[in-house]
Amino acid sequence: MRFVTGGETGTYYALGTIMAQNANAKAGLDITAVSSGGSQANVLEIEDGTAQLGFCQIDVATYAFEGTNVFDGMPVSVFSTVACLYEEQVQIVTCDENIKSVADLKGKNVSIGAAGSGVYFNAVDILGAYGIDAEKDISPTYQSFGDSAESLKDGKIDAAFVVAGAPTTAITDLSTTKQAYLVALDAEHTAELVKISPYYNEAVIKGGTYAGIDEDIATLSVSSVILAADTCSEDDVYAFTASIFDNLEELKASNAKFEEFNIEKAASIKTVPYHAGAAKYFTEKGFEVATK
Repeated sequence: MRFVTGGETGTYYALGTIMAQNANAKAGLDITAVSSGGSQANVLEIEDGTAQLGFCQIDVATYAFEGTNVFDGMPVSVFSTVACLYEEQVQIVTCDENIKSVADLKGKNVSIGAAGSGVYFNAVDILGAYGIDAEKDISPTYQSFGDSAESLKDGKIDAAFVVAGAPTTAITDLSTTKQAYLVALDAEHTAELVKISPYYNEAVIKGGTYAGIDEDIATLSVSSVILAADTCSEDDVYAFTASIFDNLEELKASNAKFEEFNIEKAASIKTVPYHAGAAKYFTEKGFEVATK
């Protein structure tokens, strides 16, 4: 099975590589984790049959399944949920100390995520809440996390949206070579976005997560999920799911993000039905989930 993740300096790629290696060793599966363009691109790869597993933000997965937003009128129904994993924080990073609010991004050069990534949709939502049109009121670039960090280092852009579990490698690397700042979201706009969209949750990036950023940063988060093609066998998806949640203690030693995984959250998705293999596993653990 081919497992599409995200950019090589993002959380998806780091975790996907570990998960694939673990599943191959513990469950006898043959999974290869590869870098990709992110959420929308991963859904399209599953639809095309070039990938069998993929990471996705739950908002983008729901848009695809329901045929709304960027998938308007073109629903993709060939995938199912494997598990909900952890919260991904919206991180707006800059090296310009004068950018203190989202409002300050107007007229600036801003990376709003790679084409086809969930980051783009989040950037559009957040900029829009502040009255900023992502295509007209800023000079947008469409870069991966790693490319955004390099552009910030070189002064080619003023800020970048990164939506991933913190700490994120690209920002960690940036903050160790240059003074970086995270732009906080104010309470009024945060509440507005949570009210408008059921996918957003209020979140805080703790001070000390990155070098030189000592204060807590108020922001939003969205849930990350793993999707599986419906063509994957029940046995394979069951074995893959079990390889994650039966080995969490061991996985935590390889990446701290696994500390946020738990079965209750894994079985919490309501908008996209679960694959039969995942449902079988969660039923055995006492959690009933919807299937197709």
